[in-house]
Amino acid sequence: MTTDQIQPVHIIGGGLAGSEAAWQLAQCGIPVTLHEMRPLRETAAHKTDGYAELVCSNSFRSDDKDHNAVGLLHAEMRRLSSLVMQTADLNQVPAGGALAVDRDAFSAAVSEKLAGHPLITLERGEVAVPPEDWDSVIIATGPLTSPDLAATIRKMTGEDALAFFDAIAPIVHKDSIDMEQAWFQSRYDKAGPGGSGADYINCPLSREQYDAFIDALLSGDKTSFKEWEADTPYFNGCLPIEVMAERGRETLRHGPMKPFGLTNPRAPDVKSYAVVQLRQDNKLGTLFNMVGFQTKLKHGEQVRIFRTIPGLEQAEFARLGGLHRNTFLNSPKLLDATLRLKTRPAWRFAGQITGCEGYVESAAIGLLAARFAAAERRGETVVPPPPTTAHGALLAHITGGHIDAIDAGPSSFQPMNINFGLFPPIAEPPVYDREGRKYGRGSAKNLARKAQLSQRAMADLERWIGGDLPAAAE
Repeated sequence: MTTDQIQPVHIIGGGLAGSEAAWQLAQCGIPVTLHEMRPLRETAAHKTDGYAELVCSNSFRSDDKDHNAVGLLHAEMRRLSSLVMQTADLNQVPAGGALAVDRDAFSAAVSEKLAGHPLITLERGEVAVPPEDWDSVIIATGPLTSPDLAATIRKMTGEDALAFFDAIAPIVHKDSIDMEQAWFQSRYDKAGPGGSGADYINCPLSREQYDAFIDALLSGDKTSFKEWEADTPYFNGCLPIEVMAERGRETLRHGPMKPFGLTNPRAPDVKSYAVVQLRQDNKLGTLFNMVGFQTKLKHGEQVRIFRTIPGLEQAEFARLGGLHRNTFLNSPKLLDATLRLKTRPAWRFAGQITGCEGYVESAAIGLLAARFAAAERRGETVVPPPPTTAHGALLAHITGGHIDAIDAGPSSFQPMNINFGLFPPIAEPPVYDREGRKYGRGSAKNLARKAQLSQRAMADLERWIGGDLPAAAE
C-alpha cells in the first residue's frame, strides 16, 4: 500500500506532544493532518501561533542520563529520533547541568520542520468534535484544551476532567540586573550541555532580607480566582512561590531559594541565607527567568516585591508571572495501555492532558501515541515499551501503574514528572563501585542505583526497538 492509499491520522493540538506525534508518524510513512486552532482561536497563555511554543520555562531540566530520570528520558528520545530533542539540542542555551533552549528559535525550527515534511498537512482552526469518519485521532491539546472540545471529551467519557493551576515565572532583562551584587555560578559549579559551570545569575539574601521577602510574599495582593476556579488544586511540582511560603517560612530556602552549592565571590566566608537564581532564557543571553518563581501575585505586586531582592532593585521585566488552568483526564480509568480511549478506541490522547507533567514528558507521550498509531495503521501488533524504560515507566503511571494502594483507587491519580520512583526496582540489592566494593547507605549508593536503573533502561529500550521484550518486562 502506498502512502496515497493510507488514510491520514488526525492530530489535534500543535504543542510539544502534537508536534512530536506528527513527526514520528510522518517518519514512519503515515500521512498526518495536524490541526492547531491558533491564531484563529487564542489561549490564555500562548503568545504566538508557532508549533511547540514553550509557554512556561525554557528548560527541559537535567540532561544527566546516568543519574536523573528526565536526563534518561532525553537519551531515550534521542535514540528514538525525537524531533523535540533534535531541535532542543540545536537551539540550546547555557543552563548548568540542564538542557535549556532559546524558546523562539526552538518553536520556529519545529514549525519549519513540520511545514517542510511532505506527509504532514497543517490545518488551522478549532476542532470541537472530531468527525465520525476520522478513524485514527490523537488528541494532544494540552493544558489549554478549548471548552468545546473539553465538553466533547466529557460527553464521550462520562467523566469531568480534573484540573489544576500551572504558574508561569517572570523573565528579567539581563542588563537591568546589578552584577555588582549578583554573580554567575551553577550550583556546585556543575557544567551541562552548552554550559560552562557558571550559567546561573545568583542574587544573595541575608536572613533579614529573606524574612522581609517572605513577609512581603505573604501579604502581597494576589490574583483572585473566578468562582469556577476556586476548588482547582495546584500541581505540587509547580507551586506558586507564595503558596510555598504559606506552607512554612523556611520552605523557599529549602526549595527554589536554597543557598547550597553556591559561594558569593565578594564574600566567600559569608554564607548566604537564601539565593535567587536566574537562568538564561534566550540564545542571545539578554533574558533570564527567575527559577522556581511561578506566582499568582498581581503584576504591580510582583514588580514591587521582586525588586527588594539584592541585584534586582532596578530589574526590568520582559514578562511577569501568571497562572493558567490545566486539565487532565482520569487516565487510568479512561485510557488503555496504548493511550486509546476505552469508550472510543479511534481516539488516542497524548501530552499533558493524559496526566504527565513537563515539556519532555509531554513530547515523549506524543512520541509513543504516534508509534502506537503507526503500528495500528500498518496492521502490526502494538507493543508498549517495557516499564523498565523511562517511556514505559511514564506510560505505566498514566495508564494505571500508580494504583498500588487499592484503597486509593483511580480517583487518586495526579500529574507526574518522570522520576526513578516510577521504575521497577533493581532485583539484586547489592551495588558495587568500580573497585568491587559494596556501597553502604547514602548518596554514593543512591547514585550507583540510579546509574543501574539507567543502564537497564537503555539496554531494554534497545531490545524493545529490536522487537524483543526485555526479561524485566516479561
